[in-house]
Amino acid sequence: MKTVRLIIKGKVQGVFYRATAKDVADLIGVKGWVKNLPDDNVEIVATAAEDVLQKFIAWCKQGPPKARVDEIVIEENEAEEFKGFKVIR
Repeated sequence: MKTVRLIIKGKVQGVFYRATAKDVADLIGVKGWVKNLPDDNVEIVATAAEDVLQKFIAWCKQGPPKARVDEIVIEENEAEEFKGFKVIR
């Protein structure tokens, strides 16, 4: 298992990015959380097997239909365990 922290930049708030990220994470088996940041970006901490994380990151680069992703900053984190994938409000 691997854990990454993602900062998604662009038009990613107010376009169902967090809710859709949770749906995708639940579907493919990613655990962690997603939240809006005060600077209009979205932060995700995600844990999964490497191949599953790569699929999730690929989705994050596109986002939901109304989103516009300009950049993703990816950092490896120390492995963390989560019970599921949560939207933090």
